[in-house]
Amino acid sequence: MPKTQTSFSKTQLFLVGFMASGKSTVGPLLAARLGRPFIDLDQHIEAHAGYTIFELIKHAGEARFRELETQILAEFAHAEPAVIAPGGGAITREENRVLMQQTGVQLWLDASFELCWQRIQHDGVTRPLAPDEATARARYEQRLSLYQQADVRVAVRAGQSATELVDACMRQLQQQ
Repeated sequence: MPKTQTSFSKTQLFLVGFMASGKSTVGPLLAARLGRPFIDLDQHIEAHAGYTIFELIKHAGEARFRELETQILAEFAHAEPAVIAPGGGAITREENRVLMQQTGVQLWLDASFELCWQRIQHDGVTRPLAPDEATARARYEQRLSLYQQADVRVAVRAGQSATELVDACMRQLQQQ
């Protein structure tokens, strides 16, 4: 499929959504379709910190993790246009929301809590901020109204392939 130019071609595209909503899976495919680099913010935080996210939060705390996340998000927000996938909680800091609003388009991968929790249980990734279902659900509910402020919403359904989701993202973005 040909690369598509959209109205946001000179701005960042931020994929927002809860953990396991599909940002790291859809992001590279969407970036390739748009002819942009893909930036998984958590990978850059880990490289900068020299720790996995789990270790960073365990040793330095969530507040330090969020500080690094904000710092690295700002670096990429002002770099060449890319598809950027911040962690699911990046949106909880007002300065991150303002930065994303000022430098790009926020595309929310709207997956239900139940779908996210099912994926969390089976993806083999250690998620220190979702140690159990009740904690994860509370975080999801805390963040939901922030995700709902995104510029673009794409519903994520169980059984939907990554390609189908990228197609849905492209359709929504082309309407911008």
